[in-house]
Amino acid sequence: MGLVSTIFTWPMLPVKGLIRLAEMIQEQAERELHNPAAVRRRLEAIEEARQAGEISEEEERAAVEQIMKQVTG
Repeated sequence: MGLVSTIFTWPMLPVKGLIRLAEMIQEQAERELHNPAAVRRRLEAIEEARQAGEISEEEERAAVEQIMKQVTG
């Protein structure tokens, strides 16, 4: 039975590997999304863009709200 099951499951190994890789990428992205240092860098970049006049106050507020929703949700 081991040989037969191996023959039938062998073609699915690349798909299983791809699924695991996608899961690992998702886990890393979620860790980065909730990492306090990364969140702070994004907030600082928004603040710098506002001070440089690259974005409006309304755009700054929307960007900060979006980051906070991502962190809390």
